[in-house]
Amino acid sequence: MTGPGPSSSIGLEDVFRARARLAGRIVATPTVASPALTARCGVPVFLKLETRQTTGSFKLRGATNALFALPRGALATGVAAASTGNHGRALAHAAAEAGIRCVVCMSALVPANKVEAIRALGAEIRIVGRSQDDAQQEVDRLVREEGFATVPPFDHADVIAGQGTMGLEIVEAVPDVELVLVPLSGGGLAGGVALAVKALRPMARVVGVSMERGAAMHASLKAGHPILVEELETLADSLGGGIGLDNRHTHRLAAELLDEVVLLTEAEIAAGIAHAYAAEQEIVEGAGAVGIAVLLAGKTVPRGPAVALLSGRNIAMDLHRRIIAGDVPCPA
Repeated sequence: MTGPGPSSSIGLEDVFRARARLAGRIVATPTVASPALTARCGVPVFLKLETRQTTGSFKLRGATNALFALPRGALATGVAAASTGNHGRALAHAAAEAGIRCVVCMSALVPANKVEAIRALGAEIRIVGRSQDDAQQEVDRLVREEGFATVPPFDHADVIAGQGTMGLEIVEAVPDVELVLVPLSGGGLAGGVALAVKALRPMARVVGVSMERGAAMHASLKAGHPILVEELETLADSLGGGIGLDNRHTHRLAAELLDEVVLLTEAEIAAGIAHAYAAEQEIVEGAGAVGIAVLLAGKTVPRGPAVALLSGRNIAMDLHRRIIAGDVPCPA
């Protein structure tokens, strides 16, 4: 899926502008060596610990960059967005910092712990339907009828540029990186990171990792255009949701810049969560554990220094305890 470069209007200069805008507003998270995975893979393996980001996930970068790039007058009514949890939490945090009203629309599939974390930051919650697409319809209504601004969770130039700042940090921490493993959902994270990594280190491979259950971007890449995919329960709940039939940026970026997409079973995702806890002393949600999981499963074999991006830690602790104890839930 490689190409000479993205035809999207988003470029490396946008990522550097995002880094300047985010200075003092987000954490430049550490990239640390993993002795356990290094021994297993036979090459240096590092973990990009976005689990230690404020709000517990990478989403704070994109949401904050996009919100603070908007003209203040556009935010007079407030800001609204659809979310599977982490984007809503990030946007609620950024909106609170900016002193503006925030409405987050989510489907009934979003875990309760993520809903309550968003509410605790002062955002208004609306539960709509059983998919990200259902929630997005309510956001569209708020924008159309009530004058809200919106910051989409992934398919937005400033969101993608914000996520791309992780790619800058990865290459700066591991200049000879050969493989970057990045969670793949709507493609804002994967597209932004791949854009930055490929611009700074063109020979590096960037692999998107998702789950077998309802991987919308994977299905859309196979089809050659955005398609609808049924949203299913999964341990990697943050990777759920569609990419939008009118996708403007992320489908193209994924098609041009990702070298491969790998899908994982629920048991493999659970193994990644368990390894993160037992061997790396990190609490990681399912979506954040997929980079570790793909190495454990041997579905991607690094030929040189590798970085797995741990995108978030916001897992319900009762579920985490069950996984660590070996009780792997199997969604129907």
